[in-house]
Amino acid sequence: MPASLPPPPSISRRTALVGIGGATLAFCLGCSAQGAAPSGPVTIKVSDVPVGSGTIVGGFVVTQPQAGTFEAFNGACTHQGFLVQQVTTSAIVCGRHGSTFALTDGSVITGPAARPLAKATVTRNGDQLTIS
Repeated sequence: MPASLPPPPSISRRTALVGIGGATLAFCLGCSAQGAAPSGPVTIKVSDVPVGSGTIVGGFVVTQPQAGTFEAFNGACTHQGFLVQQVTTSAIVCGRHGSTFALTDGSVITGPAARPLAKATVTRNGDQLTIS
C-alpha cells in the first residue's frame, strides 16, 4: 500500500492577495524610475553642448540657452520618472507622455508633468563642464 502524503499547506485568500499586491507594487515602482537617476557627477566638453539647445548625458540634461550660459537638470521627467529623450532648440522633451520643459530653468512648458525638472549643479573649468 502506498504511503499517504500530508495535505498541502494552505494559505488564506487574504494572505495570497496581500503577497501578490506587494509584489506588483514593488515591480511597478521599479519600472517607473527606470533610467531616471543620474549615476553621479559627469564631465562633458563645452563644445558638446549646442548653443540654443542641449544634450543628455549620464542621467542629466545640460543646456546652453545662450552662448556661454550653461544650465543642468536631473533628466528624470517629473511626471512618471522616465528619462527625458530629447533636447530641441525650444524645449527639453519627454516623449513618453509629451511633457516639455524650458531650456533656461527646467520649468514645465506643457504637461502632464506639473513640476519643473530638478536643478543640478554645473561647474565650468576651461573647456570642461562637470555636472552633479
